[in-house]
Amino acid sequence: MSTTITTGAWTPFRTEISKEEMEIFKKVTDPLLGVKYSPVAVASQVVNGANYRFFCNSKAVYPNAINDATMIFVYKPSDGEPYIIYITKA
Repeated sequence: MSTTITTGAWTPFRTEISKEEMEIFKKVTDPLLGVKYSPVAVASQVVNGANYRFFCNSKAVYPNAINDATMIFVYKPSDGEPYIIYITKA
C-alpha cells in the first residue's frame, strides 16, 4: 500500500523506519546522556526540510529503571543538520 505525501501533512506512523530516518534519529539522540531511546515508529512531515515524530521506548540508565513511552520531535532542515525540537512523554 503506498502513501501519498502532501506537503505539510503528517504521514501515518509506521514501524518500518528507513535507514535515513535511523541515521537522523541516532545523530540527534547519541549525544544524550542518562536515557536510552529506542524508536518503535516514525511519522514524517515535508516542510522546508522535514519534521519527524519518533515514538520511542525510553529507559533511564540506572539499575531497575522502568520503561517509558516517549515522543521525540526532530527537525531536519534541507541544508543543515537535524536537531531535536522537544522530547515529551507519550
